[in-house]
Amino acid sequence: MGPGFQSGAATMVILPRLYAILDTPLFPEDAALFTAAEELVAGGATLLQYRNKSDNARHMLEQARELKRRLGSSVKLIMNDRADLGLAAGFDGVHVGQDDLSPEGARKVIGESLWLGISTHNPDQITEAGKTSADYIAIGPVFPTVSKANPDPVIGLEGVRKARELTRKPLVAIGGITRENCRSVIEAGADAVAVISDLLREPRKSAEEFLRILR
Repeated sequence: MGPGFQSGAATMVILPRLYAILDTPLFPEDAALFTAAEELVAGGATLLQYRNKSDNARHMLEQARELKRRLGSSVKLIMNDRADLGLAAGFDGVHVGQDDLSPEGARKVIGESLWLGISTHNPDQITEAGKTSADYIAIGPVFPTVSKANPDPVIGLEGVRKARELTRKPLVAIGGITRENCRSVIEAGADAVAVISDLLREPRKSAEEFLRILR
């Protein structure tokens, strides 16, 4: 794993090529969220991140527990931001941003066995993330995106290549990734691509197409 590599998990995590994100504001009601999750898994997705930036903790926990109940152990479930809720819902990991709980703070909550990811947006952040117990690092936005308000500057494929040079940890690329450009992101050095918008329409079919392209 190279000098300076730290990981909370017992072994280095192996990310699936497709890192699907369920961004709750995109679903008008809970039923639509749960249906999309089930369709993504039916299409071959083996990891889903539950991302809810605006709801109250009680409803977030209800949604998270229902996702866990419906999907069981068929898929890795990652909670965005809220380490406490991820643990309470029985999720498999937590993902934190630069302005959220620190990786070490999250690790104290979730323990050593759950996955921990961290978002980064520039070389300095990648270098710092490499010193933490995060199991994987997300980098982006690779391309322009509409899925995040006030996004960080676009890093492009060159940013992905640079990130790959800076860390041996598994790397997830995010931001404006579609079926048309996902292969180039993997070829630039990412281990996985995180996708939101391009999975929304016909989630099962979309997941199948992504996975076929990413094979």
